[in-house]
Amino acid sequence: MPTRLTRYVLLEILKIFFVSLIALTMLILLIGVGRELIRRGLGIMAVVQLLPFVLPISLQFAFPATALFSVCCVYGRMAADGEVATVKSSGISPLKLLQPAFIFAALLSPVAVYVSDLAVSWGRPGVNRVVMLSIVDIAYRVLESEHSYTSEQGFSISVREVDGRTLVRPRVTVHNSGNSGPMILTATTGELSLDPESEMLLLKVVDSQFQGGSSFQSLVPGENEFRIPLSDAMSKKDISDQSPSELPLRLISSERIRQDSRSHETVGKMAAHTGFSILASRTEEIAGGEGQSLTHSLSRSKRRLVRLQTEPWRRWAWGFSCFFFVVVGAPLAMIAKTSDYWTTFGLCFLPTLIVYYPLFIFGLEQAKDGTVPPYGVWLGNGILAMIGMGLIARVRRY
Repeated sequence: MPTRLTRYVLLEILKIFFVSLIALTMLILLIGVGRELIRRGLGIMAVVQLLPFVLPISLQFAFPATALFSVCCVYGRMAADGEVATVKSSGISPLKLLQPAFIFAALLSPVAVYVSDLAVSWGRPGVNRVVMLSIVDIAYRVLESEHSYTSEQGFSISVREVDGRTLVRPRVTVHNSGNSGPMILTATTGELSLDPESEMLLLKVVDSQFQGGSSFQSLVPGENEFRIPLSDAMSKKDISDQSPSELPLRLISSERIRQDSRSHETVGKMAAHTGFSILASRTEEIAGGEGQSLTHSLSRSKRRLVRLQTEPWRRWAWGFSCFFFVVVGAPLAMIAKTSDYWTTFGLCFLPTLIVYYPLFIFGLEQAKDGTVPPYGVWLGNGILAMIGMGLIARVRRY
């Protein structure tokens, strides 16, 4: 009897889970892709190319909510229809009814961790690359309607008009972080294209004038081609320059070791600099430009090391939120005894949302600052576990 009962409950959970997962994922996809469509002006082909990369990003948010929704619906309906009371009268503990939900959530949580890692290591870079490859079409579309385009990649273009693919009287401003100011290029006509290999924007111009900084100017008659480098965010980075939140889990451990070595190396440089300054009787150099640079480098290295230590804990905590949502939601739905799906979900989800997410964010920020150990990101999960244990104890007395 318990085996058949387990299969029955698990099948009911899975049916609602997959239906709601598809619906919620499609909703998140539409919102996410629609936002990129509006914000960046992507074309239809770019939107189609964007969908596979946005899918894992959508799933990482959909898994916890749909897991909670499915168990709330199943156990709320069973309690309202008297099935829980019938099982208990047959001599079977109500806790047996909760076992399928816990098994389901325990199997789902590692999948959620993998999907979250896939979203970071494959989904987000893929979105950025699709946007980069579409930047020329985006620029032409905006220039035709507004005659000016400012890119997130560090440049802006204004034109008198657009004639097909020809830019009439283009003015291109490439912003940079140097002291010389932006570089400005004006021309009679121009045409944009993209070199995907070097990830540079190509601008073919006729009769151009180039100005760099406040004094340098150059007239270049005839046809010429200028290359506009895209920002670091869209180009290939060295792993040491990437944020820990952008790294796949398989690389974080080795990168953490390398970052620790960099910190020790910087400490050695600071010790050598301080010792040499003392021996040379130039103690004012200890806090001079080089000393401040080394101090800033060490502080930045330590912050990155703490984030590298925290990131795996964060992803596992987020993935296993599916399990702890179910630990709270399943017994709470059984206690609520309502067959209305949305009422049950609201009764379970809103308290969980109010409790879990603020605690998760608080623990994450404290862990990233080094105030608490990296496992502090599990604070929200731990509180849900305690609440869930209390609810399960109440179900035992049901």
